[in-house]
Amino acid sequence: MFIAMNRFKIARGREEDFVEIWRQRDSHLDGVPGFRQFKLLRGASADDHTLFASHSVWDSREAFEEWTRSEAFRLAHRNAGDTRGIYLGHPQLEMFEAVL
Repeated sequence: MFIAMNRFKIARGREEDFVEIWRQRDSHLDGVPGFRQFKLLRGASADDHTLFASHSVWDSREAFEEWTRSEAFRLAHRNAGDTRGIYLGHPQLEMFEAVL
């Protein structure tokens, strides 16, 4: 099993806008080989931001990497730049392989 997470710093007061973007978004993950599950997680808040993480579970790192080169990935991310003022910086990708 492989987990890919993107950590997002979201401007305070824009949290619901961020969640709504994800709620309305077509992820194009249905039927992608090796995809198991997706969750959007909300974390702690600081003075200027709230931490969120996208959490996707895959059969393998190879399945995840294949998806990042696919048309489904391009379609899911085509409007990523339309969210000015919501994000504080770029997402931080973290990848994990299950060991137990």
